[in-house]
Amino acid sequence: MSIMDFNVKKLAADAGTFLSRAVQFTEEKLGQAEKTELDAHLENLLSKAECTKQWTEKMMRQTEVLLQPNPNARIEEFVYEKLDRKAPTRINNQELLGQYMIDAGNDFGPGTAYGNALIKCGETQKRIGTADRELVQTAAINFLTPLRNFIEGDYKTITKERKLLQNKRLDLDAAKTRLKKAKIAETRALIWAEEVTKSEQELRITQSEFDRQAEITRLLLEGISSTHAHHLRCLNDFVEAQMTYYAQCYQYMLDLQKQLGSFPSVFVSNNSQSSTTSMSNISTSSSGITTSLLPSTSGTAITPAIGDLKESSGNRKARVLYDYDAANSTELSLLADEVITVYSIVGMDSDWLMGERGNQKGKVPITYLELLN
Repeated sequence: MSIMDFNVKKLAADAGTFLSRAVQFTEEKLGQAEKTELDAHLENLLSKAECTKQWTEKMMRQTEVLLQPNPNARIEEFVYEKLDRKAPTRINNQELLGQYMIDAGNDFGPGTAYGNALIKCGETQKRIGTADRELVQTAAINFLTPLRNFIEGDYKTITKERKLLQNKRLDLDAAKTRLKKAKIAETRALIWAEEVTKSEQELRITQSEFDRQAEITRLLLEGISSTHAHHLRCLNDFVEAQMTYYAQCYQYMLDLQKQLGSFPSVFVSNNSQSSTTSMSNISTSSSGITTSLLPSTSGTAITPAIGDLKESSGNRKARVLYDYDAANSTELSLLADEVITVYSIVGMDSDWLMGERGNQKGKVPITYLELLN
């Protein structure tokens, strides 16, 4: 027999098998043929596998959205992954905001209170951006990759074996149908007994192949429990990565707020008749511990030392805490860490003192000063 003849016979046999399965499937749908039902245990395993696949896909997609909210960036990363190439490093939102803050602070002047505060905020945002990048990398390796491996690996194998089982089941039921028809024809003396024997032999073969494929499929499906245990460990890793990330962010912001707590915030009213300094109280609660992050200062909340000075007519030395740019000719510009002489004048606004530096004299805000003993 030539190779061509062999291929022709094989194609003919495959076509016959496909036609037999198609006829059996159609008759089952029309209710004209019996269908072999899988045992309850196997049906439960199939249902569990399908449920695992659906929820794994949903969790995987939403985790990708959580880690990378930009859909265009996700598509780009997917393309690079399929091309087996490393995606270019992209600055994230926190790092970009931090860089803008730093640039703005340098432009306004790092020696000013606002410029200095912007720089400190920007540096913190960049640190948060770095922590976010580490979270994305850790989650991708320890959580997303195992989920994707299940969908693209284990479940594809299960699907393949499940389709084979379906085909073997159709072959089995088609053989049962042919045997049934052969026995009916035999009773009517329409066919020889050899035809019935041939149908019985075919049924035994298809039954054996179906049982073997059912066992293979069952063994694969029972591995879903191990998959759940593996995904549980991956979930613990993901939670630990998130916990580390949020703990880092909390510590960064706590440090930043403590630094900002020493920065006064001076607001001048539109009519330039009065100035008020205010700082909100922010409390952050973590693990049942409430920490006051920002001190409260206002025009009426004056330290005892400054209060005593305003009630007396004497002079005191004061250290300047922050740079201050005079708003007009009645005020005195200040440089951080310099020491000046201050005193109170009757009728002066409660938020201000008179300051002297050599021959220079002018009003200075009390929140920028620390009285010396």
